Amino acid sequence: MINQFRKLNPINLILLLAYTFFMRIAIFYELPSQLNFDFLEPFARLLINVDLDDALSPATNIFFAGAIVFIQALIFNRVINNHNLLAKPNFLPGLMYVTGTSLFMPFMVLNPALITNFLLIWIIDKFLKLNKSTNSITTVFDIGMIIGVGTLIYFPFMSMLLMIFLALLLFRSFNWREWIAGIVGFVTIFFFLAVFYYWNDNIVSFYQIWRPLGSKFPSVFKINYNDYLVLIPVTVIIILASLQLRENFFRSFISTRKGFQLLFFMFIVAGASFYLKPNFRTWHFLLCVPPGAVLLAYYFSNAKVRWFYETLFVLFVLSVQYFLFV
Repeated sequence: MINQFRKLNPINLILLLAYTFFMRIAIFYELPSQLNFDFLEPFARLLINVDLDDALSPATNIFFAGAIVFIQALIFNRVINNHNLLAKPNFLPGLMYVTGTSLFMPFMVLNPALITNFLLIWIIDKFLKLNKSTNSITTVFDIGMIIGVGTLIYFPFMSMLLMIFLALLLFRSFNWREWIAGIVGFVTIFFFLAVFYYWNDNIVSFYQIWRPLGSKFPSVFKINYNDYLVLIPVTVIIILASLQLRENFFRSFISTRKGFQLLFFMFIVAGASFYLKPNFRTWHFLLCVPPGAVLLAYYFSNAKVRWFYETLFVLFVLSVQYFLFV
């Protein structure tokens, strides 16, 4: 499986599509009785008030979620290959993205985090282009606007604003205009939203949007550890990938090193941003999948002992399926 996806073979498109729905066998086998899908935050419903709560049957909801994951995997695969983050272009980023979006049942249904992953992949592409641009003010402004749109869909996406400053520190020498451009792009989206609230004599409600920013980071977590045993093989692969990345770190291109540093920080920021949503769900951590998938792909792209990495991947997939069914 890994050797097959190490090649840019067109047949991998068919294999990846089949794999996407194979990883969703468990949820198709035991369909939920009802699935709700809110594709916008409540404060954005004033702009677009479309009720999709009961528009899709559970089977249709899961099917469309699988189709979206497949499309995202192809886009994500292209972005990573275009920026040469792996040893050579291959289909491993797409394979790992599909695997990462299949870890938990809540990942497999339509949800706001899944939709915003389109935007996350887009800004990853734009971040990685920063070091190739002579004047990145426009790019940073666009990133700010994309983050603003993503915040309308899922409020914790706003945490990606922090990534603008981290990316500028990594890829650019200091230019105050670039640092301001991202904020201006973000504020532009919410300026128009504020105007719309004002036109509807509801400006007081606009101020309530920002209340979660005053929330304290939770000090106590209620976790059922049995639900997260599936992360053990993921952790093992990430540790192996980190060791491999460390070994090759100073032999890599500077742009590649900075790219992996950027994705590491993005993984942390995406995971920690759950506190911006008081009633967050497990699917929030779909935001961690794109940066995490690159690290998994890096390991399988550079691993040398074939029997070991092929067996490790099979065990990984089997463990995911086992915990989904039990």
